[in-house]
This record gives sequence, C-alpha cells and structure tokens, in this order.
Amino acid sequence: MKLKFHLILSIYCILYTNNINAQVGGTVDNIKGSLQTVNKDTVAWIHGGMISIGVNEGFLHNWPAGGEVASFTINGILKTYLTYYNKDIVWTNNLDLAYGLNYAYSNLFIPRKTDDRIDFTSKLGKRLHNSKDIYLSGLFNLKSQFTKAYDYSMQDWQKTSTSNFLSPAYFTVAAGLEYRKGNNLSMFFSPIAARETIADAYYTQQHAQGAFGIDYGKTSHFQFGAYFSGRYTINIDKRTTFNTRLDLYTDYLAKDTKDNTGAVIKKDNPGNIQFMSDNLLTWKASKTINIALGLTLIYDNNIPYSSTYINSSGTTVTKDQPGNNLGWMEVKQLFTIGLIYKF
Repeated sequence: MKLKFHLILSIYCILYTNNINAQVGGTVDNIKGSLQTVNKDTVAWIHGGMISIGVNEGFLHNWPAGGEVASFTINGILKTYLTYYNKDIVWTNNLDLAYGLNYAYSNLFIPRKTDDRIDFTSKLGKRLHNSKDIYLSGLFNLKSQFTKAYDYSMQDWQKTSTSNFLSPAYFTVAAGLEYRKGNNLSMFFSPIAARETIADAYYTQQHAQGAFGIDYGKTSHFQFGAYFSGRYTINIDKRTTFNTRLDLYTDYLAKDTKDNTGAVIKKDNPGNIQFMSDNLLTWKASKTINIALGLTLIYDNNIPYSSTYINSSGTTVTKDQPGNNLGWMEVKQLFTIGLIYKF
C-alpha cells in the first residue's frame, strides 16, 4: 500500500511539473510578441534571432563573354539576442557574427575573406521611477574579427596581414540613460564611455604612425568620451524585416599625434566623431529560403586610407580596386540568397 501511494504521488508530481512547464513555455511564447514594442513588468527570459547561410557557385568553359572559370562563395550571418526581465530591471545581450569566404580558379582556390565580424553587446538597465521607457543603464561592447585579413589589392598580399583575431579588438564600457520600447527600439547615450583598443605589436610596427589609433610599437590605446548606440527593428510585413543600428563615439582626449620620426601625422580633436551604420534588410521568400541585402558604413579617423602602397621593390604602386574615391570611409555591401532559420 505504501509503495502504491509513492507511485501515485510520483506520477502526480511528474504530470504537475509537466503542466507547469507547459504553462511557463506558453507564457513566454505569449509575452515574447508583446515585449517587442512595449515595456512590461514581468519575470522571464526571452531569446530570438536568425541564422542565414548563403552559397554561390559558378563554372565557365569556352565562354566568349569571359569571366571566372570556376568560383565558389559561402557566407554566414548570425544575429541573436537574449534578454532577461525582472520587473523594472532589463538585461539585454546582442551577438552579431558574420563570416564569408570566396574561392576562385584564378587564385588557385586560395580562400579570400569577404566578411568577418564579431560584435557583442551586454547592457543592464533599471527603469527610472515614474518613467515607462527610460532606464539607467550600464553597457559593455566588444568588436573584433575571427581570422587574419589581407589587402588583396597588393601584389604580394600573402606576405603581410593587415589585422587578426583580437588585433584589433575594441572594448567599450559606458554608463548612461537608455530609451527603449521593448526589444525593437533602443537608444542609449553615455557621456562617460571608456574605450580600450588592443592589437599585436606586429601590426602597429608596420607603419610609422602605428595602427588602429595605437602608437608605433605599442599594443593598446585608451580613449574616454561620449557614446551613443541606437538599434531599431521593424517587421515590414510577415516576410520582410529591417534591422538598423547606429553607433557614435567621440574621444574627449583626442589630439594631434606623431609618428616614430616625430612628424605630425594627423590633426585630431573631439569633433572627429567615429560612427558605424549597420543595416540589414531580409525577405523570407519561403519557409527556408531568404534574401538579404546589407550595407555597413564606418568612419574612424584612426584607420587612415591610402590609395597607394609600396611594393617589395620599394616602388609606390596604386591599388587596383574600386572605391578609391571613398577615402577613409569603410564600406561593406552584401547581397545574399540562401537558407535562413529564425528562432
């Protein structure tokens, strides 16, 4: 009788637990949609995002119009978020990753990067008293890349890499106010934002002026200034989504710098605002097929641009690449047709 009682009790506990889990899961699913545009007092973990993988392949033989004999390109994008709500406290985490490779017959199928990005942001905020949408927040951001990069416009590009994993890496820590409307809209401003840039001395010794804002031969550079970061997501319709982000940073400590010979190499001041505009439009053609159009614009006067380079024989050579008239503006544009998975 005692064994039978324990068996019945165990079955009841299992069924009761499953019922609670089902209710919790249903509750999370229900509030996930409502938390996209509205702030609510609740206790829940909310997550979501998308993975997009695009592939492009081509082959030509005896083709009068010409072209690459054989080529293969693959790229992937991951955009995901994890948010914890505890009444008037919100902890948001955003991770953006991208990587792409191109293989071409004319280059002996040696892979060349078409994209490489690591961008992680964690933000903890507490809603101000008597306010629905304003939060006192602290923010941490990391930007870097996965693998070595090369300037393919140079004739002997294999001999010198231009950057690598954590070279550079940008760490930003800031405190300020955030205006948010659920998960779809966030505007964060901090008048006290510290940024540390690190890189291997290998890269800062390649140029007399150093690299990434780091002086010649050194491995880090500290900045202190003001920071703005805004994110907005809009579901245009059931199949189309637009994500945009704008980051602005000004360094209170900016000033003229000199190269290793003592010559002034640039005129810098807090008015030289660094910015990044990141935009991605995705259209879900079917349940699994996705079309993505992206455009990223970056301006950072710590990353100077030159339309020429000095080759191994000491001759100044003009880079053979389009966009030379864009100057210091960093531009990345992509168009991808591939598989998508949203979660």
